[in-house]
Amino acid sequence: MHESSIFSQVTRPIDIGSKPLPNRLFLAPMAGLGHIAFRHLVADFGGFGLLFTGMCSARAVPQENPKISSVFSFRKEELDHTVCQIFGSTQEDMAKAAQRIEAEGFFGVDLNFGCSVAGICKKGAGAALLRNPHQAARIVEAVRRAVSCPVFVKFRTGWQDMPTQPANLAALFERAGADALVFHPRLAPDRRTRPPKWELIGQVQNAVSIPVFGNGNIFDKEDAVNMLTQGPCQGISLGRMAVARPWIFAQWTGNLQESDSIYQETAARMAELMNQYFPQATALTLFKKFARYFCANFRFSHEIYKKMIRANNMKDIQANIDELLTPCPERLSRPSTHMFLG
Repeated sequence: MHESSIFSQVTRPIDIGSKPLPNRLFLAPMAGLGHIAFRHLVADFGGFGLLFTGMCSARAVPQENPKISSVFSFRKEELDHTVCQIFGSTQEDMAKAAQRIEAEGFFGVDLNFGCSVAGICKKGAGAALLRNPHQAARIVEAVRRAVSCPVFVKFRTGWQDMPTQPANLAALFERAGADALVFHPRLAPDRRTRPPKWELIGQVQNAVSIPVFGNGNIFDKEDAVNMLTQGPCQGISLGRMAVARPWIFAQWTGNLQESDSIYQETAARMAELMNQYFPQATALTLFKKFARYFCANFRFSHEIYKKMIRANNMKDIQANIDELLTPCPERLSRPSTHMFLG
């Protein structure tokens, strides 16, 4: 099949549960990166099918105040195209959180069975649940009973290299009531140390009748086509690449053309939105996380990044953006993935 024909599959509409979406390109949930300010930035460009929040604690969500929470905060305008991701270890916590999420008006709820950070796994949450698939399934069942909105499950390959396990997990989650799956084909202990096995995505999709969205190491359209060829599935979930180029959804689904000015304008807009939504110290911390990925676009990425984050406040950040990105530094056709691994 021709490359353009393969990629055109993800620009077609799809229904999740009974809810329609304009395309099959998702912003992946990312801790510390997928916050309200970044989602607002991506929404300004458009072109996506769904946005996902960062990871929220299921135990905290029922009591969270969106006006002061740095994680469970949102704009009313984004709710109909945003999924809230939660982590937890018990049916009760996850079901109660899902009910709050549905009551707020989110498109759906995403159950995190993929995070392999030690602090999350020690609580029996995230990827730790892949060691206990039946408990994971009980959580999906409890959430399915608690809400009528779409239920997503984000998961990894597991903890051991067992080729049939991802497909078995997928079938288990579908039987438990999941409406869609987002699959990252790496083992939990790998983090980013080994390349994802894209061929497993196709095996997962073949094991279920619900849509599967592939995730992992997609840095340009060629990667997207290769993933869809090696592991045919219903769509793509973009993470770090969307942080590097927040306009990527609009570029891939529309007529947006990159220009030198888009880099300075986007960084400045990100700083402006950080100031709008967060206290100064939080804004500075979160901008520095964003900057590592954004600066990967440039030839001397590490030097530019170090200079950009040399700041005591957001006013310094804005001055650094203007100085470093006007005129635009030499750009890379593909962001430096060394920056992504830092």
